[in-house]
Amino acid sequence: MRTSKIFVTVDAVVFRKINDNYELLLIKRKNDPFKGRWALPGGFVDENEDLLDAVKRELTEETELQLTALEQLGAFGKPGRDPRQHTVSVAYTGFADENSEVNGADDADEAKWFSVKNLPELAFDHADIVNLALQKHRL
Repeated sequence: MRTSKIFVTVDAVVFRKINDNYELLLIKRKNDPFKGRWALPGGFVDENEDLLDAVKRELTEETELQLTALEQLGAFGKPGRDPRQHTVSVAYTGFADENSEVNGADDADEAKWFSVKNLPELAFDHADIVNLALQKHRL
């Protein structure tokens, strides 16, 4: 029997409502893979770290945004979703206040709000994750 070498990551799908439109929070990746591409805030879960604590930590580290109300959206583990190794990402979704300001920090060059009607091409399988969140919230 082989021991699994699957890594666990978390991703944050954070929306805010501006008038009648919704925006999605994305970060521009500072490092490979997908350096310079837009992605959901997120990263690896530390040893002995709770998943919800991990997604809150990653969100704050990369965007300086602090949210307490996040709910689990689903798990994404298709082999090849991360070119470095096999990862399973547990995605969380939540809503920020309309005046929430963000700044790229840690391993994010930038953090920015995008209209859900005009999203850039996303790294990894983040488009699939975002589409599920949009369906769930009927946005």
